[in-house]
Amino acid sequence: MTKREVHFTLNGRSVTYEVEPRTTLLRALRHHGVTSVKRGCEEGECGTCTVLLDGVPVKSCTVLALEVEGRSVLTAEGLVGKDGKLHPVQQAFVEEGGIQCGFCTPGMVLTTYALLKKNPDPSEDEIRLALAGNLCRCTGYAGIFRSVKRAAELLKDQA
Repeated sequence: MTKREVHFTLNGRSVTYEVEPRTTLLRALRHHGVTSVKRGCEEGECGTCTVLLDGVPVKSCTVLALEVEGRSVLTAEGLVGKDGKLHPVQQAFVEEGGIQCGFCTPGMVLTTYALLKKNPDPSEDEIRLALAGNLCRCTGYAGIFRSVKRAAELLKDQA
């Protein structure tokens, strides 16, 4: 199959990937070394492949790589500061034990980041609704919910 170029911004950097038209964003990112984006169900159900596309959480397994032409993609790697310091959302997941086995963590972190950008002080119900598309196989949602609340506190303190 003939490959085509797709140009987009990945974690603040302009990139060009050469992909087959049928290649999902998930597979393209993984092929190019983006390890935070996990291959889970590949049907858009589990959320382990969540990225932010123009600031909105999407399951990268349901998006063709060619669809991100000219757009912005943010992965968990893109949240880490230039000095290597974790973003407050990432730090909150470490502090509150929301990382557990780590498989779902990048998707949870990105979904939390997007939620707190939109709503800096979400209620428990709003947190549960926002994270509904991200499954944790460790079933440790209590730590994840604590992490979201802690992230909101850290971001308020930072502002």
